[in-house]
Amino acid sequence: MQKILVIGAGRSATSLIKYLLEEAKTKEWNVTVADNNLALAQSKVGQTEKGQAIQLDINDEESRQKYIADNDVIISMLPAFMHGIVAKDALKYGKHVVTASYVSDEIEGMSDDFAAKGAVFMGEMGLDPGIDHMSAMEKINEIKAEGGKITTFRSYTGGIIAEESDDNPWHYKFTWNPRNVVLAGQSTAKYLVDGKYTYAPYRRLFKDAQNVDIKGIGEFEMYPNRDSLDYQEIYKLQETPNLIRGTLRRPGYCQAWNTLIELGLTDDTYKIDDSAKLSFGDWVSAYVRHEPGANVQEQVAARLGLDMNGQIMQQLNWLDLFSDQKIEMDAASPAQILQKLLMKKWTLRPEDKDLIIMQHEFEYTLNGEQKKLFSTMQMEGDNSTDTAMAKLVGLPMGIFTKVLLEGKINLKGVHIPVTQDVYSTVLKDLEDFGVIFKETHLSTVS
Repeated sequence: MQKILVIGAGRSATSLIKYLLEEAKTKEWNVTVADNNLALAQSKVGQTEKGQAIQLDINDEESRQKYIADNDVIISMLPAFMHGIVAKDALKYGKHVVTASYVSDEIEGMSDDFAAKGAVFMGEMGLDPGIDHMSAMEKINEIKAEGGKITTFRSYTGGIIAEESDDNPWHYKFTWNPRNVVLAGQSTAKYLVDGKYTYAPYRRLFKDAQNVDIKGIGEFEMYPNRDSLDYQEIYKLQETPNLIRGTLRRPGYCQAWNTLIELGLTDDTYKIDDSAKLSFGDWVSAYVRHEPGANVQEQVAARLGLDMNGQIMQQLNWLDLFSDQKIEMDAASPAQILQKLLMKKWTLRPEDKDLIIMQHEFEYTLNGEQKKLFSTMQMEGDNSTDTAMAKLVGLPMGIFTKVLLEGKINLKGVHIPVTQDVYSTVLKDLEDFGVIFKETHLSTVS
């Protein structure tokens, strides 16, 4: 009997757990779902002989190590900063680990130790990072195998709201960790243009968002992700002079979000001591110059140079940013206060559907021709529980776990999914779930 332990039963684990339990029906598997909220774990497992739910406090070392020691593969759906705890225990007992999070320097440093134990830690096996790595590497290697020289690589991913569920002026709702959305972009973005390093500091990141055409879908806004320069080595594109990875939003989002940054409302570095006593309007008013006789909306519009009747002010008003409603949070940071407000306005309704879009753009030379390739994937969720986000984060981890237990993958140490044996297998299985990249080819004689 092969045993799988899933730690964390939140929204992003829904499709993963469903996949593992379905596969377990025909395999000698047992699936344990652990969460601090036992009722939540039970709701994800349901009635099955192949799985069970348990309550687990991740800080309870004795219980944590007991369950990790008793399973073959540990899938961590915990926040990224907690993966190190799981990794150390898995290493102690020689267990495999799978996560969707970026591999930290701490975990990267455990690679030789995992290899010595005959175990693999597979990180970045989700959507972004995850499917983006695999689908990009597949095309990069195909182009190189034909003799092509890649001169431009651009990659964009967006988790947004489907058109039929788009009912607010921001054209956005939370389909992922709200805190990550509020704090997005706060480290300077780095990318390559014509072989030169280009930097986009946080204060300009959303203001300078670029418009991009997603083939067969439409126009979107894109802001650059963190450090795209890392992917020169990861994707073996050291000689590619143009390289950028970015996040997609619907038109009108980025300029409006930039106003929240300019006001200082996304700052998470300090606390507002009397925040519980303030209304949201009082809070915002504290960030602008007080003009006699002007209300907070007028003060904000004057401070940012906005049209009082323009689109951005309509978006800010829709958030209830200037309301008399009390914040009711003690000693909260501006980012925490903003997150609380957004969670009331950007929460998915039960029937809402999300939309995931991913597009890779390649420019390359081959046999004297300048060629372009657009590789585009989209998936729409079913509802607020079975979201496209949950599917595309969870399914790659589930599929990798399956092929790992079947002995089809023989990796040791710490890895991300950029090798052919991994991406060819996982992408093929993902096609059965509708994860299909459509290609658009263009070429001109150079």
